[in-house]
Amino acid sequence: MTAAIDGARAGRRVEEVLDRLAATGDRAACTAAEELVRVLMDFYGAGLARIVEKIGAGPLEPVYDDELVASLLSLHGLHPEDVHTRIARALAAHGEPVELLGFDENTGVLRLRPAAASTGCGCGSGSGGPDDAARTLEDSLACFAPEVTSVERDPAAAPAPALLQIGTRPPSPARVP
Repeated sequence: MTAAIDGARAGRRVEEVLDRLAATGDRAACTAAEELVRVLMDFYGAGLARIVEKIGAGPLEPVYDDELVASLLSLHGLHPEDVHTRIARALAAHGEPVELLGFDENTGVLRLRPAAASTGCGCGSGSGGPDDAARTLEDSLACFAPEVTSVERDPAAAPAPALLQIGTRPPSPARVP
């Protein structure tokens, strides 16, 4: 299991625990737990900021492709790459060819469609199918570019099928000698 998967799992686990606590109806305990999470986030964020300050962003470049590192740097506002570069990293890490139609920085909406090269039979790739591929893409975007709040998928523009006529050749006119 990779660190990136562990990081995503840990984030989901924190949300699950907070949700369970909120479901108990104990508002004081829920408030205290949320404050604890914020304080820990601030603590670790300050530590990461100090690391980036001491070693500089340049030496961190080799780990920008790591989902966990990118996620932590982005979460704490320390990632030196702009959001468009990080979106491109997420799309590259995803592996499925997609065409970026645009990103609205005000709403956080990313618009994509399958790349022309991936418009095969439409049956989905791999054993997981399109829902698993969408989840994987969203997980990758959450790590690299948490500014993306939702993904809109436009259907691929289906190329017009080539007209192929199969039949016998019409008879040639008789040649006159």
